[in-house]
Amino acid sequence: MVTECIYKRNWMPAYMSSTGKSSRPSSQAYVNGSTQGRAGLSADDDAKLIFGTVFSLRNMVRKLGGEDDSFLSYRTSQYKLHYYETPTNTKFVMLTDTKSGSMRIALQQIYVNCYVEYVVKNPLSPVEHPGGIGVDNELFEASLEQFVDRVLNAS
Repeated sequence: MVTECIYKRNWMPAYMSSTGKSSRPSSQAYVNGSTQGRAGLSADDDAKLIFGTVFSLRNMVRKLGGEDDSFLSYRTSQYKLHYYETPTNTKFVMLTDTKSGSMRIALQQIYVNCYVEYVVKNPLSPVEHPGGIGVDNELFEASLEQFVDRVLNAS
């Protein structure tokens, strides 16, 4: 079984400048791992590290607590990772600042209202995403952008 990240996106919170205009950096989509993260790691390397961490924690929680237990999030001094796994084993992960509350409902909403609606129900959307191509669907991206902007502006 091959598991890979099919969509990565970075949203920065909106900060208002003294002119009243948003000084928010534009959202940046990672394309084929070309964006460099901290310590020279590519976005693909970051995705692999996150997947390994999520996979290990999920397995540890299931072994210690039973099959019905699942882990929802963990926090470090730098970020908080939120996790949601769908009934079809599609995993949604969101990294936020450490002060953020639970994003489980937000991840579930992204799955139901964005992913299922514009990717799963789309007969032209590929079922598999070989070679790291990922989800390339304008309606999905627009819906996700609107949803995340609402979540960011609400907090």
